[in-house]
Amino acid sequence: MKLKSIFIISFVLGVAPCAIHAAPVNVNSADSAQIASALPGIGLVKAQRIAEYCQKNPCQKSEDLLAVKGVGPKTLERIQQDLRFSDQ
Repeated sequence: MKLKSIFIISFVLGVAPCAIHAAPVNVNSADSAQIASALPGIGLVKAQRIAEYCQKNPCQKSEDLLAVKGVGPKTLERIQQDLRFSDQ
């Protein structure tokens, strides 16, 4: 019984993050809270940097975010599928 419980918990923890996926976010119009909740691994501090950068320099493509402190190639790869640059 204990082994079955461990298996179920492991399965749920392994599958749940894949099942919970926020909608893509337009970084040019979103605030820091929206960015942090939509982009995996992005906390409020980095989200604030992204929001401020995009307000001053609207982004056209994901690579534009490499100019934001704390956003490197690995971070960009992780968040790329959730990025939008217009409301279309």
